[in-house]
Amino acid sequence: MIQTQITNSISIGDGCPLALIGGPCVIESGDFTLFMAEQIAKVCDRLGISFIFKSSFDKANRTSINSFRGQSLETGLQILQRVKEEVGVPVLTDIHESYQAALVAEVVDVLQIPAFLCRQTDLLLAAAATGKAVNVKKGQFLGPWDMKNVVRKLESGGTKRILLTERGTSFGYNTLVVDFRSLPQMREFGYPVVFDATHSVQMPGGQGDKSGGQRQFVPYLARAAAAIGIDALFMEVHENPDIAPSDGPNMIPLAQLESVLKQVLSVRNSLQAVPTTV
Repeated sequence: MIQTQITNSISIGDGCPLALIGGPCVIESGDFTLFMAEQIAKVCDRLGISFIFKSSFDKANRTSINSFRGQSLETGLQILQRVKEEVGVPVLTDIHESYQAALVAEVVDVLQIPAFLCRQTDLLLAAAATGKAVNVKKGQFLGPWDMKNVVRKLESGGTKRILLTERGTSFGYNTLVVDFRSLPQMREFGYPVVFDATHSVQMPGGQGDKSGGQRQFVPYLARAAAAIGIDALFMEVHENPDIAPSDGPNMIPLAQLESVLKQVLSVRNSLQAVPTTV
């Protein structure tokens, strides 16, 4: 497997520590973003987990036109730059338009392609051209084997700094289900796999004008993914998810983060010597 380099000191893949991609769904303010990055970094430091801070400057796919989307591109990047400089951790954010790739890559360490946009060829090629690591969320409408075409697009764009993320599959209306076979299936493409434990319990559009979620199931799915085998865990985290302006029902509270990560590490460490094939 190719190890995906994030920074000079952090890589994700075989032989690397578990990584957490985590943070609030959307950038709410500079001070709150810095606070969350600092608190999550402290937890990861205690547990020996590599940490990549995640927050979106813009949520372009909100359910309602009236929903909070975040910040302007300029403001969002300024805040993420502060996180890098003041907290000292790499950062990740979503891009939704091809023109954003080069601008965002001036600041962030990982460009993320949202699940709804994972087949957008021009967006993938623009992300690949930046030379930065690219994390692609598997579309809710795709089988894991379909991600091979996504990988080929990125490779044709000149990059092998790729992460592939499982975030659940549409199961009827307003519901997602996780087929854990997808993790080893996507890993066969030769790149590290990530499990998104919080979006996997999302209920898209489940509250009419916004999405719902079942955050109480996040620890169960995270442990299951660790047992299957993952290189990184993606979790959106908030100090008080019940008042969060985006994705509150599926984000985990900051106070519970360390407990969940300890469970995941316990499962992962207990299975490291067990063969992954039969």
